[in-house]
Amino acid sequence: MTTTVSGASMQAHGGGAPSPWLLRWAHLIPPGAHVLDLACGQGRHARWLAARGAHVTAIDRDAAALATMSTLEGVAPVVADLEGAPWPLAEDAAFDAVVVTNYLHRPLLARIAASVAPGGVLIYETFAQGNERYGKPSNPQFLLAPGELLDVARGAGLRVAGYEDVTLHTPRAACVQRLCATRAVPGENPGTAALYEPTA
Repeated sequence: MTTTVSGASMQAHGGGAPSPWLLRWAHLIPPGAHVLDLACGQGRHARWLAARGAHVTAIDRDAAALATMSTLEGVAPVVADLEGAPWPLAEDAAFDAVVVTNYLHRPLLARIAASVAPGGVLIYETFAQGNERYGKPSNPQFLLAPGELLDVARGAGLRVAGYEDVTLHTPRAACVQRLCATRAVPGENPGTAALYEPTA
């Protein structure tokens, strides 16, 4: 595991298995969906999603990591400094799914939530207060406050389908918050998207 902390990024990317939180809610991401994988590192989630038919925009500042995905079908790597440069996408860019794991830069939270298209889903997981007991990240700047992801979702008009604020014990002890939230299509019951189940 790489433990480089930047903007609360402690990435376990690359060849690792997808996050169990993503796997739990992946049925909300249909084949052919346009997905934003933000601060993707070497792309464990971008790779997994693309292999299942998604079209993934994978953004990270690590050009070398993104280069490992340059020939993958369904993955469009974008090298960008998310914290020291302008937002790298069009102002109105929206996605069927937005995936963020092990990354926190608070000035981007509203932008991330706004990037969820109608009918789309936000799947977000990162470190929370209390993690300082177990190691890095320990700086409060990089740790979510209680309920912070819930506030982000509600402020953006998203419907919360799932939320956890938990201490994990494997693969190592860590405090994390996890959110899955959907954006209703105009005229739709806000909870309908979260009821989607894959067909056999």
